Amino acid sequence: MRSFWSEPFLWIHLAGLAVFPLTLELTWLGLGIGEPSAFFWLELLVIAIGGILQPLLMQLYRPFYIFSVLLFSLKPEVLTTRQKQILQQLKSPRQKFFSLMAAILMAFVLWQLYSLAPMANTVTEFLPQSRILGIVIATFSFWLSNIFLQIPLSILGLLWLTDEKLEATELENQMNIQEQFTIPGWQVKQIIGLSNLSKLTNVTAEKTSSN
Repeated sequence: MRSFWSEPFLWIHLAGLAVFPLTLELTWLGLGIGEPSAFFWLELLVIAIGGILQPLLMQLYRPFYIFSVLLFSLKPEVLTTRQKQILQQLKSPRQKFFSLMAAILMAFVLWQLYSLAPMANTVTEFLPQSRILGIVIATFSFWLSNIFLQIPLSILGLLWLTDEKLEATELENQMNIQEQFTIPGWQVKQIIGLSNLSKLTNVTAEKTSSN
């Protein structure tokens, strides 16, 4: 077990993967509303751009700031060196490769969901049969699907690192977390329960590595 595995924020965001199947099901249900357009490729393009592109570009250029929970994020200035090294690893070429592969996979998944959409008609028949409504639901749900795949996937990439690899991570001289990462919600100095636990585990890890 790596010492940095005790960082609670890693596991919180990895757990988001559990929501992934639900968002895919909602996408499928959205696609089952209304009559498909004769220009099916246009519908697919709208959903793909709306669902895949933003999460992909975020992870490629301004990775999601993982030291956050729901509407609150830790202020960058309170992060430990270990936490900053974790953030730095999110910008590695390997992580970007994983993000790109995930986007390609999701494009294939979207095609499969679209092909299976007629099977959802019996479930969605009680809803207004507006195709525009269906596309809106499908696009938003598919965007959530990509979010709940891309972020946990980036965590898995981090968990694969060794302690030695993480400790050897050099921080940028002018590391501007505010500009280089996508920070959600309100920024606070601590998140009750998590902040103290995170600091404790980081101190323990640093003592362990120094012995």
